[in-house]
Amino acid sequence: MTLARRNQNWLPSLFNDFFDNDWMERTSATAPAINVKESKDEYLIEVAAPGMTKDDFNVHIEGDDELVICMEKKNENKEEKKDTRFLRREFSYSQFQQTMVLPEDVNKEKIEAKMENGVLHINLPKLSVEQQQKAKRVISIN
Repeated sequence: MTLARRNQNWLPSLFNDFFDNDWMERTSATAPAINVKESKDEYLIEVAAPGMTKDDFNVHIEGDDELVICMEKKNENKEEKKDTRFLRREFSYSQFQQTMVLPEDVNKEKIEAKMENGVLHINLPKLSVEQQQKAKRVISIN
């Protein structure tokens, strides 16, 4: 009878194998890094976007509570060498979209966005307690 040795570390290996396979798409390779911060007065979303300009972004609200951040960057470089009559084109295309559900205490009318040093900053100011109370509507029962 031969004794078989059991591997007691099978669980970490199982997770490493599952999350590290080449067949699994790596979303971090194409999606920019996003930070979300909260202070007492606002939420701040930061999107890492080196090489992008404000014209590459579209930020809007869908429905009542979804903040949609879209980025699209197209580059076309055309270089013509006249002495060899060689035409070369290089295309580059990047696209990203992130949808976030807004918290109920966000003042949707005062959301602002700006590009600064390769980072898109989106400020989501919070409603005051009084504004939140006014936003609630009591329905009377007849």
